[in-house]
Amino acid sequence: MTTHAVDIATAAEEAAVIAILTLAFGSDPATRWTWPEPKAFLEAFPRFAKAFGGAAFERSTAHRIGFAGAALWLPPGTAPDEAAIGALMQSTADAQTAIDGPRLMQQMASYHPREPHWYLPLIGIDPAHQGKGLGGALLRHATDICDRDGVPAYLESSNVRNVPLYERHGFQVMGTIQAGGSPTIVPMLRKPMRR
Repeated sequence: MTTHAVDIATAAEEAAVIAILTLAFGSDPATRWTWPEPKAFLEAFPRFAKAFGGAAFERSTAHRIGFAGAALWLPPGTAPDEAAIGALMQSTADAQTAIDGPRLMQQMASYHPREPHWYLPLIGIDPAHQGKGLGGALLRHATDICDRDGVPAYLESSNVRNVPLYERHGFQVMGTIQAGGSPTIVPMLRKPMRR
């Protein structure tokens, strides 16, 4: 089994990490539903990633494996920049997303845990490096911290194909989220484990 070194992504590496995530989400169902036009996606997604998970850089909880894969984790007490996300969606989202998006966000909020937890807004692997175990290594790195500290972890899978990967790392499906013409999003919770 190959081991992959997981490093903390610094603020100076933010642009490179956001580029990894932009490549990774280029075919993501929920992301491309939001921005179906390629130019709109390429212009909006980096700003979305910064608003959604950028606080990870300030908290030293942005993780990377080389510049092939990255995960932005928000520790307990840290949240996405909801105002920036809302403004971005209003100014850039596809017309149908503007109608269905708020209902989708309400459903997402209803699943979000109320107790202190680690939240994974974004994890992605550059398509040129997918299938090499990088996603699993990034998940394991953070879930080890959750287990050590006895804190749950939560995510919403925007691609149902990724659900088995998350399940292998202890996440359990809580339900499904869908509004109007949106793709299905799967909220998942992982309770801390004893190792």
